[in-house]
Amino acid sequence: MSVSSSTDTVIVKYEGRTATVMLNRPEVLNALDEATLKELTVKLREVAKSEADVVVLCGNGRGFSAGGDIKSMLSNTDETRFLPIMDIISEVAVALYTMPKLVISAIHGPTAGLGLSMALAADYIMADASSIIAMNFIGIGLIPDGGGHFFLQNRVGAEAAKRIIWEGSKLSAEQALALGLVDEAVKENFQQAVRAKVDTWLQKPVAAMIETKLVLADLNKDKLVQVLQAEKHGQAKMRETADHKEGIAAFLQKRPPVFTGK
Repeated sequence: MSVSSSTDTVIVKYEGRTATVMLNRPEVLNALDEATLKELTVKLREVAKSEADVVVLCGNGRGFSAGGDIKSMLSNTDETRFLPIMDIISEVAVALYTMPKLVISAIHGPTAGLGLSMALAADYIMADASSIIAMNFIGIGLIPDGGGHFFLQNRVGAEAAKRIIWEGSKLSAEQALALGLVDEAVKENFQQAVRAKVDTWLQKPVAAMIETKLVLADLNKDKLVQVLQAEKHGQAKMRETADHKEGIAAFLQKRPPVFTGK
């Protein structure tokens, strides 16, 4: 998806009973830095209070989101910022999961790492044929965050979730559909298909659908918060490992990493 440039890193557009929330850092494949995550929390709070019934989460440019902004992370050497940033990530995950609206993730191009965790927080996930989907934290010796463990287990079960996380493989829309990671793989006319899904939902008793969502979200919210806390502390430990440092070095040098399990 593509819109004209804007200084906002998150753009919200209202159209009737629909709100579109678009990540807007196309020059870095919508990589998520601290400023973008903060803006996203603010925009999600606004959308939650709006008159919209359906929310479409998408990304501007060539992809949905390549995940956390590694270059931004490396340029910020203030370790005291790590846990607060993880708390912002947790806030985004909870806001999306408990949003009193019906949320569709409309993903295309690279949808990876934290970007994938965010997409998985939606009620329904539509993937364009261009999608390259990966829970790829393992490549730099880290674990999923943003509730990735929770959302993956809910969708595919614990054993499949472990395989997806440990392998970090790039998946096509069709492969992700076969695994149960997405709800629909769209071969062509993606934006038209998203619009059709929104229109179909808007012709249903949306209040009842949202109430069901909230019942289930309330049932599981404490578990999500527990997972987010575990991810925050687990990620802090992983950032101190030799494997993480090697993963980052290999990423910067554009070579395969050599991990030692340390």
